[in-house]
Amino acid sequence: QVQLVESGGGLVQAGGSLRLSCAASGRTFSSYSMAWFRQVPGKEREFVAAISWSGSNTYLSDAVKGRFTISRDNTKNTLSLQMNSLKPEDTAVYYCAQAADWKSWAISHALYAYWGQGTQVTVSS
Repeated sequence: QVQLVESGGGLVQAGGSLRLSCAASGRTFSSYSMAWFRQVPGKEREFVAAISWSGSNTYLSDAVKGRFTISRDNTKNTLSLQMNSLKPEDTAVYYCAQAADWKSWAISHALYAYWGQGTQVTVSS
């Protein structure tokens, strides 16, 4: 059974930084693409960043490019999201997700089968 547990959310002032982590278990972590999504109440879940199973490929949304960095440690089964220069519009619940298929590159939320419980990030102006 796959489990994804996020941590690291909190309250930060605009311009500040946070680092989110996701601890994964249940499948061979190094064989699956991982991603971060975020959601604001009343809005659809939004793609933030993805990383391939080996870590060799990454993709970030235009909204966070240049400010956020996605990384993974396959020896520790962890996914990270370093968020710098945070803006109030980054306020959301952030979710860690694992792709459904073995060694497949995925950006759409529809291709992600497993989700964490989410961690709240609040950026004050």
